[in-house]
Amino acid sequence: MAKVESNLLSDIQLRKWIRAGAPVAKSDGGGLTFTLSVAGAATWVLRFRHGGRRQEITLGRYPDITLAMARMIAAKKRVTLNDGVNPADELRKVKTHRNWTIRELIVDYRNLVLCSHAESTQRSYERNLKRIENGMGAMSVQSVEPADIVAQIERVKAGWVEVFTLWCTLRAVFKHATGKKIIFASPCAGIQLEAIIGKRPEIRQRLMLTDDEITTLTNAEMKPDNLLAIKILLATGTRGSELFTALRSDIHVNEARWHIPKSKTGASIDIPLAPCVVAWFLELFELAGNSAYALPARLRKRIERFNGDTHVSKDTLREAIDFWIVNHQPKIRRFTPHDLRSTMKSHMRKLGVSRDISEMCLNHQLQGVEGIYDQHSYYEERRAALELWGQFLEICQADQKKIP
Repeated sequence: MAKVESNLLSDIQLRKWIRAGAPVAKSDGGGLTFTLSVAGAATWVLRFRHGGRRQEITLGRYPDITLAMARMIAAKKRVTLNDGVNPADELRKVKTHRNWTIRELIVDYRNLVLCSHAESTQRSYERNLKRIENGMGAMSVQSVEPADIVAQIERVKAGWVEVFTLWCTLRAVFKHATGKKIIFASPCAGIQLEAIIGKRPEIRQRLMLTDDEITTLTNAEMKPDNLLAIKILLATGTRGSELFTALRSDIHVNEARWHIPKSKTGASIDIPLAPCVVAWFLELFELAGNSAYALPARLRKRIERFNGDTHVSKDTLREAIDFWIVNHQPKIRRFTPHDLRSTMKSHMRKLGVSRDISEMCLNHQLQGVEGIYDQHSYYEERRAALELWGQFLEICQADQKKIP
């Protein structure tokens, strides 16, 4: 085999060709070639054969890459070539996988992925995307290691559920990065959230208010609109969000019917209204004035932020309950608006309402095959159950002697 000549060029020759300005292509041996274009651009090119084809790659410009550096780079490329790796493929990978920052990745994730999620998911993820931007935004995606993920989680001082949402957000963002092949493995892989923040606390059990507690609640010393709203929630078993966003146009008092549009929590449904609930809604409308909402906002800042008319915030009723319990100390256990649903469900069963009808009054679907095929709304059966429950609430409300 003939010996391959190398190191054929010198710095003096290179500078001479550049001063002359004429285009040249001179080999240094082993495929390394110095080229000078008509425009005067001097570059290093490595020419080689791979898979039976002649190929070449540009190593860089001269004099940024000196003759000695070009020889060293070319030698490394020849080693990879001997190992069966095409240097041109490696160069294409480098060009394709630019060095993204976490901040750039988050923007891309927002535009391509997060925008398709439910509004509630977008809100909770956005909170945590901002945390990630503040903590890691300037970092290179390729440089992030598992220790950086753990540090980001530990920086956030919040409840277990919120930190879990941060963890979900981190995994989603880096899953997006692996999907785009910006990285080949997520730095979140193998991390156990429990090892960082411990096990999830036990989920609080829903409570059922007793007869005496219902009497105390229905006669509570609260602002009239708050008390009316709480009694309506108790009487209808609806979710707090369904009431505080309710439009007056969806509440048909003349028909004793409340239409709840379809949402992420369930299909649309018509709620039959017991006579006492109709009366409570009429009182609520009188307090609401000209607002389009059954429970309009009261704070000036909130009204101004939503151009004059909007509903109360989602925390209004919970805060009203907490304020009443803390300041009046009634004989009642601490409860949340959602506990009113479990209270209605449990008392309906005590009143003899069947399990299926009580479930439907909560807008729960029948389970299994029956839920798929049985599309009957059971409107009249639900009306009878809710009127029975409404009568029970009226008895409790009228039983003032139970209140100390």
